[in-house]
Amino acid sequence: MKLKYIFLSKLMLLGVYGAKAQTGKNVSRPNIIFIYTDDQRFDALSIVQKEQGEKARFPWFKTPNLDRIAAEGVRFRNAFVINSLCSPSRSTMLNGRYNHLNGIANNHTGLKDTTVTYATEIRKAGYQTAFFGKWHMGNETGKRPGFDYSASFVGQGKYFDCPVEINGVTLPTKGWIDDVSTTNALNYIRENKDKIFLVTLAFKSGHGPFQPPVRHKDLFSDAILTKPVSESLNSPFQDQIDSGKKAPAAQQKKDGSWTENNDEKIRNYFRALTGIDDNVGRLLATLDSLHLDQNTVVIFSSDNGFFFGEHGLGDKRAAYDESIRIPLLVKYPARFPKGKLIDKIVLNLDDAPSILDLAGVKTPATFQGKSWVPLIEDKAKDWRTSFLYEYFYETPYNVPTIKAVRTETGKLVQYPGETGWSELYDLTKDPNETNNLYNTAAGNKLKAQLGKELEKQEKAVGYVDPEYADPKPLDEHGKYKRPQKELIP
Repeated sequence: MKLKYIFLSKLMLLGVYGAKAQTGKNVSRPNIIFIYTDDQRFDALSIVQKEQGEKARFPWFKTPNLDRIAAEGVRFRNAFVINSLCSPSRSTMLNGRYNHLNGIANNHTGLKDTTVTYATEIRKAGYQTAFFGKWHMGNETGKRPGFDYSASFVGQGKYFDCPVEINGVTLPTKGWIDDVSTTNALNYIRENKDKIFLVTLAFKSGHGPFQPPVRHKDLFSDAILTKPVSESLNSPFQDQIDSGKKAPAAQQKKDGSWTENNDEKIRNYFRALTGIDDNVGRLLATLDSLHLDQNTVVIFSSDNGFFFGEHGLGDKRAAYDESIRIPLLVKYPARFPKGKLIDKIVLNLDDAPSILDLAGVKTPATFQGKSWVPLIEDKAKDWRTSFLYEYFYETPYNVPTIKAVRTETGKLVQYPGETGWSELYDLTKDPNETNNLYNTAAGNKLKAQLGKELEKQEKAVGYVDPEYADPKPLDEHGKYKRPQKELIP
């Protein structure tokens, strides 16, 4: 079926595209395209499914264009977020700071700390900067700060016929929003092909409600869904929160199976991500046709992972790996090797300093991450072996505040004020986090080790309880008490 994409009028764009243009191109510095999806699990790539072999849950899912980036570039196999929630993660990607410091602890707060981001700093260095798609810092409107040009929608937007703000001016569109955002980005690249540019393309997929493009509405209808090995294991806080309500029907288990009860939602999630792979293919083809492919860095990632029944959960937020682990692919033919795999721990905290490093721009002192470019070039020294994960209770969801430390081989999860919920996992022996060792003799040594590491990481990143986090709803006994909310819209 022939696709019809919605193009913005060139007449509307000429004035914007010509603004602050750099004359000619400095070929010693690359163009940079930073692409990220929403809620894409680390294993929602066919190259990872193939790698997992018999343990793969979704072997029928295919992403040939994303696999191409991995084959022609670098794949980080242990990329994580420091907070598994959309706005907090996206703010961290922008300003390279932990959420207990940067002002964003939930999905309904605007981002005020925009004075120093990768966009502001690379712009000072002569790059044309543009942002397309999902900004999602609360419901902020207007031209996106730090970018010369933006074509973005407000909040979560919607999948079809979503209004888009062109530098703050709202215009209607037709079609699937991630197709529209890609088309707008490609128009910008064509207009600026003789300049040096940074383009950020932020997709809505695969956020719920999962609504794929019409061309993929029947895809995977015959695919066999596999249940996760931890599906029958509840997280420790699930049955201990007094909600005062019965869980919504979509969250109740059918015959003990979360997967069976959410069958079509899972299929629609992967149908939508197939649409993303289509659009990544369009972008790569455009770079090839414009002969920009060799000196353009393409970075692909996600703002957080997602649960499909692991520990009986949907959504994200909790500290299990399916929630906090993300894809990260980087392609830069002029400089980076092909097909390289890196297993060191990298974070969304590292995106901003890495982008600036690629552009030859000094990293601001406010950034807390570090560039992964030295890892790719085998020049990194004293790289991290652990990190602090944080999540702050958000009204009205049923996930409590979390502090956790994740190392290369273990994980300690704490729920402040609720010591009985603590979790401890030996990831070498138990990668699916099915055996909580916290209250066992076998776990004592690991618990002591990771307890010290958690304290070390808190001190290293200046951890504080942010005043801007939502207050915890406690009952008269000081226990969590909150309304339930269906976690997959």
